Amino acid sequence: MERQKDIIKPAGISIFIIILFHLVGLIGFAVHAWQPLFKQMVPWHLLLMLLVIMASHKWFDAKFIGFTLLTALLGFTAEWLGVHGYWLFGHYSYGKTLGYKVLDIPLLIGVNWFLLVYAAGVCMQYTRLRSRLLRVLLGAALLVLLDWLIEPVAIRFDYWQWLDRGIPLKNYGCWFLVSAVMLFIFEAFKFKKQNLAAPVLLITQFVFFGLLNLLG
Repeated sequence: MERQKDIIKPAGISIFIIILFHLVGLIGFAVHAWQPLFKQMVPWHLLLMLLVIMASHKWFDAKFIGFTLLTALLGFTAEWLGVHGYWLFGHYSYGKTLGYKVLDIPLLIGVNWFLLVYAAGVCMQYTRLRSRLLRVLLGAALLVLLDWLIEPVAIRFDYWQWLDRGIPLKNYGCWFLVSAVMLFIFEAFKFKKQNLAAPVLLITQFVFFGLLNLLG
């Protein structure tokens, strides 16, 4: 019973922080006069979410740190291949909103990939799917759907810009492929079932970007 309290309390705090800061961000982006300030806060928001998710992970150990670093590095590399070689996603470039850039890629884009993949992976832990392949494919499909919501908002607030006309279908295909590879890695690490903080983060992202699309 005491162990249950120790697990539930940090998860509750993490969930509260996730929802609160996304709500504040939603209000900030919805009010035109506040948008410049809130765009500057995006990198700090990503770092806060990273700290919250890492703090809420059960059995924090070298394996989890290794997964975090690996997915962040893979995400950064995928974006480099996209921006510089046009091999992935399409013809695009990053703006200033995501913060400091290395090789024209925001350093925090790797953090973003980790957060999304980890959250999707933990979500799949809560399904009754016994097939690893189905969990990976469903998780990757969820992330493609999320990217579909993110794209218009990202363009509007200078996260990135497409240099061709519109968003290419290749972008979504590559999102599925890269997400699936990282989710296979998540499955390979065989993490024990986690608390609800990461799934709440993913759901909150859907709500956040969905509402920003509706608000236009």
